[in-house]
Amino acid sequence: MSDGRVAADDGERLQKVLARVGLGSRRVCEDLIADGLVTVNGTVAELGRRVIAEVDIIEVEGALIPVKPSAVYYLLNKPARVVTTASDPQGRDTVVDLVPDEPRVFPVGRLDYETEGLLLLTNDGELTHRLTHPSFGVEKEYLASVEGTPSRLALRQLREGVELDDGPTAAAQASMETPGLVKLTIHEGRNRQVRRMCDAIGHPVLRLVRTRIGPIADRQLKPGEWRFLTGEEVRSLAVATAPPVDEPAIEPKRRNR
Repeated sequence: MSDGRVAADDGERLQKVLARVGLGSRRVCEDLIADGLVTVNGTVAELGRRVIAEVDIIEVEGALIPVKPSAVYYLLNKPARVVTTASDPQGRDTVVDLVPDEPRVFPVGRLDYETEGLLLLTNDGELTHRLTHPSFGVEKEYLASVEGTPSRLALRQLREGVELDDGPTAAAQASMETPGLVKLTIHEGRNRQVRRMCDAIGHPVLRLVRTRIGPIADRQLKPGEWRFLTGEEVRSLAVATAPPVDEPAIEPKRRNR
């Protein structure tokens, strides 16, 4: 990571980098900087600041701005019986086998062997950290086909949290889509969490599909297929990891004009 001591001729001007990733015209990006809404490596940026996009961490109002030219972002619809790792000592198919070999990417979080659905893969380590660390609370939505039909009380238990062997779960969103089909939205990332939550209320999972990661959903992507995320989708993921709006990460500074 850059230590902030970028030489005068090193890197690019910050407003140029922000404009290139679609935050607005250079003038708009200059205004964001002048208003004290942009930080580089945790420090409020000044107009004229130069950055090295590959290493500097740039945020606008606390939201990470993915600016690395070499970064790629894939959305995969993971089939069942595929391992969510980069390699498998047992020789099973992995999610990395389903996307291009280069550049090398890694899965963001995990879906267990039998679980299907949406999975992100990227070589952007900072965004991966923010999407997987529980402190950022990014939502993941699942459809679970379960044994039997959960009662209203069972759904309430899911919403309020159930006791697991590693402690109670946080509050979740739970609803019955059709008899035996539960939509569950969580923001934790424990191992096999949804399956264990359904076990805890007496309705084991028969089939589990992840249908949304933060703001990202895609009903058209078939099992085994992948696509690139759009620039807007990448930015929306970054915004999803920003602090709540009532707790601004940056105190805007006044400027003279």
